[in-house]
Amino acid sequence: MGPIKDLGRVFDRVADAYDAGRPGYPDEVFRQLSEVSGVELDGAVTVDVGAGTGIMTRALRARGSHVIAIDPGAEMLARLVSRSASGPPAAAAVLADGNALPLADGVADLVTYAQSWHWLDPVASITEARRVLRPEGAIVGCWNFNHAAQADWLAAYEARLAEAVPTYYGPAVEQWSAPPIASAFDVIEERWIPWTRLVGIEDFLLDLRSHSYMAALSPEPADELVERQRVELRREFPEGMLPVPMRVYLAVGR
Repeated sequence: MGPIKDLGRVFDRVADAYDAGRPGYPDEVFRQLSEVSGVELDGAVTVDVGAGTGIMTRALRARGSHVIAIDPGAEMLARLVSRSASGPPAAAAVLADGNALPLADGVADLVTYAQSWHWLDPVASITEARRVLRPEGAIVGCWNFNHAAQADWLAAYEARLAEAVPTYYGPAVEQWSAPPIASAFDVIEERWIPWTRLVGIEDFLLDLRSHSYMAALSPEPADELVERQRVELRREFPEGMLPVPMRVYLAVGR
C-alpha cells in the first residue's frame, strides 16, 4: 500500500470510529523501543508522524515525551487535541504532510510512524525524518496487526473481509506482509511483539469501520458487512467479549 492523494480526507471520514475503536500498544512495545533505540522516552522530543487521533501521541506523553503530532487530517487532529488537552508534557498538533515536515533541522530525538508510514513516500518521508533528527536520534515504525494464524475465528473473520471488500489488504491475502520500512533506513533491529487484546464486539467492529478499505465502501455494503461480522462474532462469543491475538511489528533505525 503506497501514498494516496487526499489521505487526510480518507481518514477524516472515519475519525470517530478510529478514535473509539483502534487499539493502543502494550507496554512492552515502549520498553523495547527504548531498549533498541537507546533513547529514553522521558524527556525525549518525539515527532509522531501520521498521529491520527493521538493513540501513540498519548502513550508517548504518558511516558514523559514532548510530542509534536503531525497529521494531514483536520478531523483526526481535532480529536487528538481534545483528548490531549490536559496533563504535561503538552502535545503540539500540526496539520501537515509527513513527506514535508514543517520543522527545523535536528530538533527531535525520535520520529515515530505508528500505523502510518505505508501511506507516505518511502524516500521523501525518511529523508525528512533524518533531517529533523538529532545525531543520536532514531526512526521508529510500528504496526498493530491481528494475528489471524493464532485463532480460527479470527482467520475466518479476515477471510470474510477479503471476500467482501475489493480493496482489503490484510492477513487473509497471501502476499500480505508488514510495510517494508526496514528497507528504507539502516535498521538497528526488527521485532515482533505478541499480545492479546480483550475487547467488546461493538468496539471491535468500530475498529473495522476505521480502516481505509471500509471507508472506500458505500454505506449500504459497509453496513451489511459489519452486520454479517457481528452475527458471526456473537455466535462464536455469546458473552460479547473477544480475546484477539495481536502482534506489533517494531522496526527501529537511524
